[in-house]
Amino acid sequence: QVRLVESGGGLVQTGGSLRLSCAASGSIFRFNAMGWYRQAPGKQRELVARITNGGSTNYADSVKGRFTISRDNAENTVYLQMNSLKPEDTAVYYCNARRAPPSAYDFWGQGTQVTVSS
Repeated sequence: QVRLVESGGGLVQTGGSLRLSCAASGSIFRFNAMGWYRQAPGKQRELVARITNGGSTNYADSVKGRFTISRDNAENTVYLQMNSLKPEDTAVYYCNARRAPPSAYDFWGQGTQVTVSS
């Protein structure tokens, strides 16, 4: 059983910063990639940032230069440092763990709310 627990969300003013954490039950090396997604009201869930086991990262264009994803393999935790936050970053942020084929599967956390006030 895989459990992902997010924390670190909250209310922040425009231009502020937050750091999200995602703690996994067990080694995150079981997954070929870990990522953060977000879903705003009335919108589809979208990829924010992803990091592979090899440390490669990719970001949504809307967050490049402002957000940084990182991982602590010893602590089985993935982080998302969010700087220069904007009101359009307001959403529920979900942690994702992707298991590679042949038993491909996406695991999800329960989500953490991020609200950026203008």
